[in-house]
Amino acid sequence: MTKFGKLYEVNGRYVLQFERLFTHKPESVFRYVTDPDYFTRWYPFATGEMDLIEGGKIAFDDGEGTKYEGIITEYQPPVVFAFHEGADMLRIELQNTDDGCRMNFQHTFDDRSWAAATAAGWHRCLDALVMLANEQLPEWPDNGAELREFYREAFDSN
Repeated sequence: MTKFGKLYEVNGRYVLQFERLFTHKPESVFRYVTDPDYFTRWYPFATGEMDLIEGGKIAFDDGEGTKYEGIITEYQPPVVFAFHEGADMLRIELQNTDDGCRMNFQHTFDDRSWAAATAAGWHRCLDALVMLANEQLPEWPDNGAELREFYREAFDSN
């Protein structure tokens, strides 16, 4: 397994997919994925305001005056958390493994020109989620430009 994301085209839309391995079972990791106090520490623009039911709302604030909300489309603890954020769809699924769990993260969107920057951002956010699940303070290394360049080259070769 690589920690780098992959880009696919499905039905005219683009899907970024990442996998992460955890040494904890889904029940433990799901808390870090969905608990509002943790969600705000790894998910961009999250406010912590969320109604954790299917059809529930999630509030976001970009910090520059734009507030918007997502709608939860799947909520199946401790396995699936999915929601729409505008036209984008995000889906997180946790699968048991012998020594913990595997997370499959997918972000579906329309504009391919944003793929490299979006992948770099998710790469960093998911690394922060892994740190949280391992009860470490998330670190945000200054590697955004390097990751954007990596993904630009990787996705342009597709």
